[in-house]
Amino acid sequence: MIPSLVTGAWQEGDPLGARMFADIGDIVLDSGRTLPQVRLAYQTWGTYDGSNAVLVLHALTGDSHVTGPAGPGHVSPGWWDALVGPGRAIDTDRLFVVAANILGGCQGSTGPASLDPDGRHWGGSFPALTVRDQVRAEMALADLLGIPCWHSVIGGSAGGMRALEWAIEAPDRVDRLFLLATSAAASADQIALSTTQMDAIRADGAYAGGDYYDGPHGPLNGLGLARRIAHISYRSEHELAQRFGRDTQDDGRFAIESYLQHHGAKLVSRFDANSYVVLSDAMNSHDVGRGRGGVTSALSRITARAVVAGIDSDRLYPIHQQQELAENIHGSAPLAVVTSDHGHDGFLVEADQVGDLARRLMG
Repeated sequence: MIPSLVTGAWQEGDPLGARMFADIGDIVLDSGRTLPQVRLAYQTWGTYDGSNAVLVLHALTGDSHVTGPAGPGHVSPGWWDALVGPGRAIDTDRLFVVAANILGGCQGSTGPASLDPDGRHWGGSFPALTVRDQVRAEMALADLLGIPCWHSVIGGSAGGMRALEWAIEAPDRVDRLFLLATSAAASADQIALSTTQMDAIRADGAYAGGDYYDGPHGPLNGLGLARRIAHISYRSEHELAQRFGRDTQDDGRFAIESYLQHHGAKLVSRFDANSYVVLSDAMNSHDVGRGRGGVTSALSRITARAVVAGIDSDRLYPIHQQQELAENIHGSAPLAVVTSDHGHDGFLVEADQVGDLARRLMG
């Protein structure tokens, strides 16, 4: 087992929690490489009746634990606990909800902290992934679970990227589509923020080109700094001004400084630096129009009934990006705007507004 001073990744021998595992075999990647012996960790809730399966896709640092308490195997409570469960907006009394840890992640699915076929940690040799590669793995999981068509595919942020790819690449497998705070392609602004975070990790002396798992320390400082940079973009200027302003603490730190350090430390306890780099790089690859005649042409392939929502205070995924989706997906309702002071994280925080939209789509 890898020491906690190296990575927060889930490892063989750690408590399983509610995880299950699917061995989906080899995945041929967009790069032309083959990733062998791929495994996805996943969780399910509810009972499958042949037509009620819902795929919930997590964002960059999420995982398969969408709903449920913290406990052995799960450092944090479910990240969408207010929306998914019996009687909730995504009602597990009548729907069969599936959530998988993303390919390249660090909570049980094949990723850089996993062992390669030779029994060594992949580390820096783990191949580059695209969003389409990740969806290819999720399609293999759906096949293994015997789910030919999803009642709904739901995703926010990076999860929305994968939801889009699902609906474009396999329109006959997606009946309804819920997109939150996402885009048709990664923008220059988003790539700039992402690559700066990746460079913060690589600049940590413990990174060692990604081959740090056998060392006494991992690039935890770099990962924490990357999270702090990201978290600024996840929240709104108005919220930070109202909550923290120029207040200082007894130790002399600005309150906002302490807040960001806290969030950096929280991520370090449950995530892996290599996965952060691999997943960020995959998000930067996102462009639904690549090889499909452009964004408008790609979006015209979607046949699902759709709801697209943006957050009015989102400075990371500004609302014009969701407007583009709503205008070019033929089956989309007009753009829904979630009112929030919380910026991009509003898709996680505003459970009442997001829940109302989910009910409208899912009936």
